[in-house]
Amino acid sequence: MSDLNTSLQNDGFFTTKISDILGWAEKNSVWPMPMGISCCAIEMMAFAASRYDASRFGSEVFRFSPRQSDLMIVAGTCTYKMAWVVRKIWDQMPEPKYCIAMGACTSTGGMYRSYSVVQGIDQFLPVDVYVAGCPPRPDALIQGLIQIQEKIGKKKHKLFDQTVKEMVS
Repeated sequence: MSDLNTSLQNDGFFTTKISDILGWAEKNSVWPMPMGISCCAIEMMAFAASRYDASRFGSEVFRFSPRQSDLMIVAGTCTYKMAWVVRKIWDQMPEPKYCIAMGACTSTGGMYRSYSVVQGIDQFLPVDVYVAGCPPRPDALIQGLIQIQEKIGKKKHKLFDQTVKEMVS
């Protein structure tokens, strides 16, 4: 017993809930699905490059398979012809999933007031964060990623807590 006391005094310890650890892990391991439709895609690529280094936020792994992604970054002008493809890829992503609308064209149609351009992807996708700009800088996209991480961090893992309570009682 004295070895345990000595070890605790020297090394320290912390207590937490398993749901908090799961939330922390989920928050810091977001895997983006890039939907680079037009010019904003270049800025999205810079976001993942070494200068801006998205890996320090746990998002260096761009997944090109929707079944391995939990964040869709839609970057660029979305036409109605492309909208059904974006929605199909969104539907293939597992829950929980999040969406960033990157750029003025993605958010509002931008300067393209045309019959062929969707005037905001929120018409067919639930958008969590809008990143403004034409094109937005990579650091603005990093700020959007941080907002997504904050949203994920606030989410409660009620199902897990409920399961543990049922196991204990």
